[in-house]
Amino acid sequence: MLCLSRAWRLLIDLRLLRLLSCIFLVFEYQAAECKKDLKSACSTCRQITDNFNKGFERTANQNFGGGNTAWEERKLSKYETSEIRLMEIIEGLCDSSSFECNQMLEEHEEHFESWWFKRKNPDLHKWFCIETIEVCCPKGTFGPDCNACFGGSERPCHGNGQCDGEGTRGGNGKCNCDSGYKGEFCLDCSDGYFNEERNNTFSLCTECHASCKTCNGPNHQDCDECKDGWEEDDNEACVDVNECTKDPSVCKEDEHCLNSEGSFSCKACDKVCTGCSGPGPENCKACASGYQDIEGKCSDVDECSQHEPVCTKEHQECINTQGSFLCICAYGYEEENEECVQKPLLGECKTTTEETTETTEHVEL
Repeated sequence: MLCLSRAWRLLIDLRLLRLLSCIFLVFEYQAAECKKDLKSACSTCRQITDNFNKGFERTANQNFGGGNTAWEERKLSKYETSEIRLMEIIEGLCDSSSFECNQMLEEHEEHFESWWFKRKNPDLHKWFCIETIEVCCPKGTFGPDCNACFGGSERPCHGNGQCDGEGTRGGNGKCNCDSGYKGEFCLDCSDGYFNEERNNTFSLCTECHASCKTCNGPNHQDCDECKDGWEEDDNEACVDVNECTKDPSVCKEDEHCLNSEGSFSCKACDKVCTGCSGPGPENCKACASGYQDIEGKCSDVDECSQHEPVCTKEHQECINTQGSFLCICAYGYEEENEECVQKPLLGECKTTTEETTETTEHVEL
């Protein structure tokens, strides 16, 4: 009974552990989604305020559009500060297909009316998105409380990266470093770069020479380690490895090697070659069938001009082609059962041996 009781406790503990793990994963997923939503909300708000400013400029020189503008402005106040102008601007803030934009506008439209008629703060984005509905943060800050990004709000990531969530109520403030930089504050250099200048708050990473994997300066003598395809010479500088001089060849039999800095490529030989050391018919190691070496270059063999005929059947003619030749029937002949037979003259009927026999027998009767 004691063993059974322990087994049940162990089973319950395992189930409880699984349940807690699932709850943790759910909360973690929800937190990630929440951060995404917070970033998205700020983006939507910025879109609204940017479109508002564009609408404000677009309507700057407009009026009520009626027949008596002076009377309308005397009775309805100036168009410049009128509610009609405000409504015209608001109508163009969101696309009809943007649910997030239209939802935010519907929830907070009264704030635009308040700002429009009071105009105490000229920066609409700051007043509306940051201070009023609190979906954005000032530049260089992030998160629900608008904390300073890593590296400080003045120069997030020390100017060498992007702060996650900067300007929004989401993100974690960590740095996504630019190419060539790494580290928590983007002050360190990635492989292939070196610190040209460096202090506690500033770092300038410059790309190494093409031959260097890591380096401490801009030249190939400054490499700490050579890249693949390069090797250190007697002067401790990284120089190109010429793979094309290796034995056996790095390329296939019907290819030639083309060296490049830090690498190589294999190119197909010319069709006239059997093996080659470079491009073209003048670099063949041997000539392919149907070609011959003439003054160091593989050229076509004209089989049709040789002393011994290559087309030996009666009424055949030879036609030369690149690397080969063709045997065809001469004019007035056609191929039949691998032989060249004369074509029937115009108006003649072609007869077979059987038909001739039958006709002869008929005449004899």
